[in-house]
Amino acid sequence: MNHFVIMMSFLRDRQRFLDEVYKGIHIETKVISLLICSSSFLALYGGIIGASSSWPQILASAIKLPALYLITLLICLPTLYFFDVVAGSNRTFGQYLALLLASTSVISIMLFAFAPVTLFFHLSVNDYLFFKLVNVLIFTLTGMIGINFFYRGIMYVASQDVGNPNRSKIVKAWLVLYGLVGSQLGWTLRPFFGAPGEPFALFRNLESNFYLNVLKSIGEALGLS
Repeated sequence: MNHFVIMMSFLRDRQRFLDEVYKGIHIETKVISLLICSSSFLALYGGIIGASSSWPQILASAIKLPALYLITLLICLPTLYFFDVVAGSNRTFGQYLALLLASTSVISIMLFAFAPVTLFFHLSVNDYLFFKLVNVLIFTLTGMIGINFFYRGIMYVASQDVGNPNRSKIVKAWLVLYGLVGSQLGWTLRPFFGAPGEPFALFRNLESNFYLNVLKSIGEALGLS
């Protein structure tokens, strides 16, 4: 089985992919292939951002970045599944999983597309804060693209279920939850970059939160603090 062929087929003909998910065709094969491919691309990008520090950081980031997306999925997906079942959905858990892994695959391939840009800034700009903020922007942009695909996909697959005017609101609220959990989990699993002048650490002590740290970094980059 060529998992990357399956992923490229999905990227080139997403409507066919959604039709097959709706019909429950080869769900297990899709899940395995998308899991392997998305993890590979995320590991590659993780290694690139870890290169801003040291070899141990490269390895750690290559492991932690795929873990970030997959753990977020495991935390949040049951909530969506059971809320949507209560709202009248007849879809299986595997169909939801395939759609969310497809969304993760979209994010991973977009990160792979940004890899040359990230590598360029790593090699040409010796500024840790700038490099970190550029990557926050990249992760935000790719995350929004992936979330948009998931929203359109889940609404399409659920279109033939018993009508519920609140389903769209449920999915949108869940996407907010997914973003909050993912960003805070990323903060918990840090460092992904490795601050210059500091020894390698697999994890750092829990403090503050992701959003306050980003605001602080922006202030420092602008010379406001």
